[in-house]
Amino acid sequence: MRFEPTSDQRDFAASLDALLAGADPVGAARAWADGDHAAGVRLWQRLAEQGLTQLATEASPVEVVIALEALGRHAVPGPWVESAAYIPLALGREVDGIATVAVPPHVPYALDADVADDVYVGSTPASAVGARLTSVDPARRLFEVTGTGEADPAAFDLAVLATAAQLLGAGERVLADSVTYVKQRKQFGREIGSYQAIKHKLADVRIALDFARPLAYGAALVSTGSTGEATGSAGERARAVSAAKVACGDAAYLAARTGLQVHGAIGYTREFDLSLWLTKIRALVTAWGTPGFHRDRILTSLREAR
Repeated sequence: MRFEPTSDQRDFAASLDALLAGADPVGAARAWADGDHAAGVRLWQRLAEQGLTQLATEASPVEVVIALEALGRHAVPGPWVESAAYIPLALGREVDGIATVAVPPHVPYALDADVADDVYVGSTPASAVGARLTSVDPARRLFEVTGTGEADPAAFDLAVLATAAQLLGAGERVLADSVTYVKQRKQFGREIGSYQAIKHKLADVRIALDFARPLAYGAALVSTGSTGEATGSAGERARAVSAAKVACGDAAYLAARTGLQVHGAIGYTREFDLSLWLTKIRALVTAWGTPGFHRDRILTSLREAR
């Protein structure tokens, strides 16, 4: 199967990239990590005006993947998976303002509950918000919450797919920045990108991302057809989104490791923008279900389909 986005979807992706390229999302992410939400909230409002919080109920998972890939590529902070994927589908309506959710056991903490207008556990408002916990990604501010809500399976799968799209976008950004860097950095009188070992490492990342992308969009197509109805069973949907999450997570993690290797010591520094994507990828790999959980779900689904 060959997937090609429609002209409207291509225009949507281009408009998002143009908006984000001129909105300083890196600055917003750094401020968000320090507890200053003003710039991030302004960016949230601009993106909400573009319809991002309506995609789960008014568009299709394909548009959700397109949007979340762009957000991952630009390191946009905030609980976008929660507000643009899980909660609208679980509640059957668009989110007003900023919302977040915990879905135990796979999402035990609520992201950015301190800035959210509404906090849920499953599909039910949370009864209380507790202490903040530390994340490997400083821009992901996690909070303990209490409540008795239950998970919505379809909404959970869409959130998993949205997380996979974020990983895909973040991996693409790390690869692009790494390619740019190796063309500029010189050692022994040569650009380091001219060395075969560097070329092979970056080519491996390119291949991994290119193999992960069809799984993400394939899962989106399994989740909904042209009529808006699901084209696959719940088991097929779960298997597809788990496969997308595993593949996008592996590809993005490879991009992060390779990007750090080719940048050298500067890649470790918080002042260097690469660190935003390195820490975000590390956090998203286990967000909305660990790789082990998703691999087990794929295996279980295949066994049941025999």
